[in-house]
Amino acid sequence: MVTEDMVRAALKNVIDPEIGLDIVNLGLVYRVDVLDEGSKVDIDMTLTTPACPAGPQIIDQVRRETMALKDVYKNLDDVSINLVWTPFWNPSMMTEEAREELGFF
Repeated sequence: MVTEDMVRAALKNVIDPEIGLDIVNLGLVYRVDVLDEGSKVDIDMTLTTPACPAGPQIIDQVRRETMALKDVYKNLDDVSINLVWTPFWNPSMMTEEAREELGFF
């Protein structure tokens, strides 16, 4: 069965093209729920800004990377992506690794 850790690992393949880091380490993925015995994944995420020009591309990549888990976990049928703005993203939400890579100390 698909797990939250598997989804988060897959989402590390989604790179914010403006920043050059993955959305998990940027802190853009707020919640991942695996429902209905692994047949549905529900994701709450945000973008660095509401006007992010790469937003549609990032959301499409999130859907594709998550659905790619269906290659192994055949019962995965649906991915729901909820774009949320609360809490509003800020650099303190990044992992330590991401802050170091971007020069935040």
